[in-house]
Amino acid sequence: MISIVFDLDGTLADTSRDMLKAANLCFEEMGYSNVLSEEMHRGTALHGGRAMLTKGLTLLKEPDLANVVSEYYPKFLKYYRENLYEKTVFYDGAITCVEKMAGQGWNVGICTNKPEDLAEALLSKMSAQNYFNALVGADTLSVRKPDPAPFFETVRRLNGQPNRSCLVGDSITDYKTAKAADVPIILVDFPPNDTDISSLKPDAIIGHFDELVPTIENLFLKIN
Repeated sequence: MISIVFDLDGTLADTSRDMLKAANLCFEEMGYSNVLSEEMHRGTALHGGRAMLTKGLTLLKEPDLANVVSEYYPKFLKYYRENLYEKTVFYDGAITCVEKMAGQGWNVGICTNKPEDLAEALLSKMSAQNYFNALVGADTLSVRKPDPAPFFETVRRLNGQPNRSCLVGDSITDYKTAKAADVPIILVDFPPNDTDISSLKPDAIIGHFDELVPTIENLFLKIN
């Protein structure tokens, strides 16, 4: 049985706007307003809270960057939890694609660098928790992607086998995770991704979820 493991942010769902709001609330607490914008920094948002805080503090020329990021990251998580699902949306065709995979008897799970409780809460608010048979977050294990252990744990929870699995993601982190796990990697080319994913030379790139199932079928035909 094939196991398909998805990244969450920037792959299944565009969470960038709600994450930017949480980061800007941190900057407001510091005394600054509208440091990051939806027009310019949604791609940064998909790299996570620390990336957004680092970007904003760099723009502000904050000299004690590392310590301020460490201080405000827990506050970012608090603000994000409070504003988890205002503008977040699944990418077009994502849930239809997952339903099709389930209909074909494939195992489907999520391996994300979002904290597990936030990922669970987001899926619940989007009424999507029942579509996925396993969820591993940034803090589920003692390590996170690109270490392959969270991927392997997701496959284990799906009762799958690594040699019959693949990772679907949007970033160099997902690429490195798949390479470390020695499994196929499919990268999505969805906005607002700011990574040149073609330069990574993944096994495949898709521009819409309509392309994913046939792409996976083709990959596993080649593997077999």
